[in-house]
Amino acid sequence: MSELSQRIAGLSPEKLKLLAQRLQKKKESVFSQSEIVAQSRESNLFPLSFAQQRLWFIDQLQPENIAYNISQSMRIVGSLNVAALEQSFNEVVRRHEVLRTTFTVVDGQPLQVIAPSLSFKLPVVDLQEFSQNQREAEVLRLASEEAQQPFDLTKGPLLRVTLLQLAGAEYALLLTMHHIVADGWAIGVLIQEIATLYTAFSVSKVSPLSELSIQYVDFAMWQRNWLQGERLETQLAYWQRQLGGKLPVLELAKISQVRRTIQTFSGGREPLVLPKTLSEKLKTLNQRQGITLFMILLAAFQTLLHWYTNQEDIVVGTDIANRNQAETKELIGFFVNQLVLRTDLSGNPTFLELLERVREMTLEAYAHQDLPFDKLVDALNPKRELNRTPLFQVKLVLENTQTPSLELPGLTITSLKVENKTVQFDLLLELNETEQGLFGVWEYNTDLFDRGSIVKLSNNFATILNKIATHPESKLNELKLILNELDRKQHIAREEACQNTIQQKLINVKRRVNSK
Repeated sequence: MSELSQRIAGLSPEKLKLLAQRLQKKKESVFSQSEIVAQSRESNLFPLSFAQQRLWFIDQLQPENIAYNISQSMRIVGSLNVAALEQSFNEVVRRHEVLRTTFTVVDGQPLQVIAPSLSFKLPVVDLQEFSQNQREAEVLRLASEEAQQPFDLTKGPLLRVTLLQLAGAEYALLLTMHHIVADGWAIGVLIQEIATLYTAFSVSKVSPLSELSIQYVDFAMWQRNWLQGERLETQLAYWQRQLGGKLPVLELAKISQVRRTIQTFSGGREPLVLPKTLSEKLKTLNQRQGITLFMILLAAFQTLLHWYTNQEDIVVGTDIANRNQAETKELIGFFVNQLVLRTDLSGNPTFLELLERVREMTLEAYAHQDLPFDKLVDALNPKRELNRTPLFQVKLVLENTQTPSLELPGLTITSLKVENKTVQFDLLLELNETEQGLFGVWEYNTDLFDRGSIVKLSNNFATILNKIATHPESKLNELKLILNELDRKQHIAREEACQNTIQQKLINVKRRVNSK
């Protein structure tokens, strides 16, 4: 551990929070010196951001890949002003150039093409003649079909919205965007603007939203100009040191199936609920140790992966918003960056000792978060394999804020649950911190894992969290023994259940024979 990290580790939770605030102010000060400004629009061709460039490259390798579709569906009950809703979407498209953007190639380089205008039509599909049961089935079918409809990045638009009319005052709204023009934060911006605009337009008022000072393409150009020279070298030096040598590949051999030669994106989902009592214990631990909840979850998650793989060098990915300037927070666009978090679990440390390693590594990663993932992959130049993502295959994300729900005056709007059947990674655990506890979902590649294996993995994760919440001094080998014993009991239970099933089938056969 470096001297700086030792000093940080000795800080109380209050002082650590103060340090974080000062670092944030210092970072904001640095960024204010390199303010993003609106660029000339003499041409309608512009460079891609680094994040966009990565998705464009993936699209070239696997055209019509639907893994990067972002979909939301909702049910609307009440007297909906369809014209005002369409007008609201048109105004959002006018405000945000990125929603009028397509992609082309000039002299071998991908470029953004911004259309000066785009007339957005809101198609309405009438399902009122269907019976109640038929209508519900049709809504789910259409929503699933819409979510899995690929985009053509060269043609666009890269935003699709469809309104299904179920009854005189009942609708379903289906919204899909390509990730290359939006991220989770952007969906929240879109929803908030639609709510504001609809509220005004539905009563014949003008838009109350002020004009945007910059657009996403201005960020893309700023990013390329800002991240050069010494600034770029400093970022690269850290990551080359942190991820140097042979980067481990996680192989969850205990539960995964044979990997195909080409990466697949078929996905399943399994919910995870961690009760409030456990969440409170974890918060007490993070306050006592002067760390964040994410650091505890990451250490526990990597402990779980250590048990499944027997590897001591564990690499996990995570997301970071990457909206460091105030003006970027109100933009629709693809800003989110990915961090690679590598932890050494060797030496059978206690969980508290592992937490110190995770804290040091995570703080340093955050301090070097400005290097785009795409640039990192290019710099490290790992051996490209067509059947897995580069640098990491497993991801952990903790969301502290949820995407706002759409609220329109005089209408009741609820989320419409439509199963997402695609994934981008082998395994992703996405958690949301709420007042009721930690709620999340496992997203897993169904060509690698079956549901039973993920349920077991989820239970094992909860077991680790419950143990370290009360006994954080436990060594990793002790945690592994607990999981081994749990695994043994589950195996015995499965064997007994199988024997009981066989016996019952034999009894049924004998009964049929005797009845004859």
